[in-house]
Amino acid sequence: MDPVVGATPKVVKSEQQWREQLGSEEYAVLRKGATEPPYSGEYVEEKSEGVYECRACGAELFRSTTKFESHCGWPSFWDPSESDAVLLREDRSHGMVRVEVLCASCHGHLGHVFEGEGYSTPTDQRYCINSVALRLVESGESES
Repeated sequence: MDPVVGATPKVVKSEQQWREQLGSEEYAVLRKGATEPPYSGEYVEEKSEGVYECRACGAELFRSTTKFESHCGWPSFWDPSESDAVLLREDRSHGMVRVEVLCASCHGHLGHVFEGEGYSTPTDQRYCINSVALRLVESGESES
């Protein structure tokens, strides 16, 4: 993946270190910008309360209170947990223009954000995120 212009990740590792830490699918999504197949991720139908962290670095990204059912095949959120939890950048891959969502701490690829789709959410945004890029820490669990 290309580096994010004007932003330095807080968590920096070599590609070898990322390969050793992450499983092959996690590495493909988080470090190479791949996408897991729709409806295959463990959090698509998840309804537990808690915090969704970056699977690569543990940074808090989303809260279950902003998760909603979009029926798109991936977990969807209408807002990140903090305004600086994610980075957004233009993505012109695959012959279209989209907005890529990255973890602000490690710059791992999370998915894409879409807006103006008519969902009845407070922001009218859909953060469409790969399950494999997330780890749910349920309310009441000790955090990692």
